[in-house]
Amino acid sequence: MIIDDTDPFAPEVLAEPEPLHAKLRDAGPVVRLSRYDVYALARYEHVHAALTNWQDFSSAAGVGLANFHVEEPWRPPSLLLEADPPRHDAPRRVLSGILGPRALRKLREDWFAAAEDLVEHALDTELDVVPALAEAFPLRVFPDAVGIGRAGRENLLPYGNFAFNAFGPRNELVTSQAAEMPRWSGWVNEQCARDRLTGDGFGAAIWAAADRGEITHEQAPLVVRSLLTAGVDTTVHGLAAVLYAFATHPGQWDRLRAEPRLARAAFDEAVRWQSPVQTFFRTATRDTPVADVTIPAGHKILMFLGAANRDPRRWAEPDVFDLGRDPSGHVGFGMGLHQCVGQHVARLEAEALLTALAKRVRRFELLGPGTRHLNNTLRAWRSLPMRLHLTPPHR
Repeated sequence: MIIDDTDPFAPEVLAEPEPLHAKLRDAGPVVRLSRYDVYALARYEHVHAALTNWQDFSSAAGVGLANFHVEEPWRPPSLLLEADPPRHDAPRRVLSGILGPRALRKLREDWFAAAEDLVEHALDTELDVVPALAEAFPLRVFPDAVGIGRAGRENLLPYGNFAFNAFGPRNELVTSQAAEMPRWSGWVNEQCARDRLTGDGFGAAIWAAADRGEITHEQAPLVVRSLLTAGVDTTVHGLAAVLYAFATHPGQWDRLRAEPRLARAAFDEAVRWQSPVQTFFRTATRDTPVADVTIPAGHKILMFLGAANRDPRRWAEPDVFDLGRDPSGHVGFGMGLHQCVGQHVARLEAEALLTALAKRVRRFELLGPGTRHLNNTLRAWRSLPMRLHLTPPHR
């Protein structure tokens, strides 16, 4: 087994992770990262297998570097992300139903109209697409769907950013935000209370499930919190990724404009290509063999989702964004029983925004390289200034 002292959370690696990903994939199925005493998986085969093997690779000890069995978590653990069966089952079942096809059919018309309105008012010949589009659209439609008020929504992005940073080591990305975290966390927790939610959103439906005994009333606000933690940042960064993809692959944008039905596939291909969620940890529950290496019980494994999504053993020309590819099977939303429960909501947001943009934008042109937003878990853009070549609005 190869031992490597590279810091996967170093700023230069977070900004450009592909060289480390290639190095880890080439080194073998398992690489021990000595800096944190964790075992790294970077090949698709082994990342996929670990994600689906919750019995041997547990989420209940936390999906970050910290081990909840020996360390106090900074907040009550997530009932979905940081729990295994049977504790995980009822909250997952409730949320899967609430975010299911019926709910999305009800949202579809409103979200497409909201996307048309945003595009009509936001578009200019030059703009930064991250705040103007990738952030603005999820912050407009998703909190409405959950049922929270408009005041204070600006807290959702820094709160989610800290939550994903906290999955990594306590480096400067974490410590620089620690003083503000109680304020953000306090606001989010307040929004999870029943009396703060509208009566027709996802949040109210979660509380109604508690009334029916499907989950407890103590669990209900934690399930709402899961939506607010993971339901905004990840979608924002997925939308920024797909806009960056089309700016750097203009022929693919031409193809989507000709075939708007490809919008969802385009979003999935962008999630594979950029992997907004780059890494997650698991903890071995027993001495567990992976290829020719045994992961000792109690040790953390670090799954490089971004590396798996560009593994040439699984994908042809993996570094290319290609609408002709079938991206299903990518691990950008996880895999197995902990797979992202809100992934279809994110796909609907992307479909609505891309469909609206396809009617008005002939070409996205980057104005410079853009600026990465560094996060211990997420691959994100802080800024993507572009020149937009527009077509006249249809009247």
